[in-house]
Amino acid sequence: MMNLNLFNEVTAFIWQEGDMLDHGEYDAWLNLWTDKGTYIIPIDPKQTDYENTLNYAYDDHHMRGLRVQRLIGGESISTSPQPRTVRTISRIRVLADDGVNVTVRAAQNIREFRKESLKHYSADLTYTLVRAEASFKIHRKVISLINSDDALAGIGYIL
Repeated sequence: MMNLNLFNEVTAFIWQEGDMLDHGEYDAWLNLWTDKGTYIIPIDPKQTDYENTLNYAYDDHHMRGLRVQRLIGGESISTSPQPRTVRTISRIRVLADDGVNVTVRAAQNIREFRKESLKHYSADLTYTLVRAEASFKIHRKVISLINSDDALAGIGYIL
């Protein structure tokens, strides 16, 4: 049976994260993470051994900070002008809950507008959330783009 309280808490947290990213609240977004959290975008959508395979992103705490700096700094050609995004996160499902860690899978669709071009990206998201105070921290986020093994245009924002 589904724990509706947990489902609602997880859903609110994930929707809040998406809203932060769409509205450029990057410092708040960085604070959602555990110190050892990893942000992963695999090339192979079926891959699960992220540590030993090539990924588009495999960011630890330091690299997430650098990613945000590139995004807001305006010095990266892929982020100038800064893209505008709107994401929809749905099909949220709690896969596991051991009392400390909660594993969640969801679907994400992002619309990006930049340089008079509108692009669409779809992905499966898998989160490992850790209970922290009255909410959660992200320990791992895997963004499995459905077309990740195809040629991708430069993605100049955080998925």
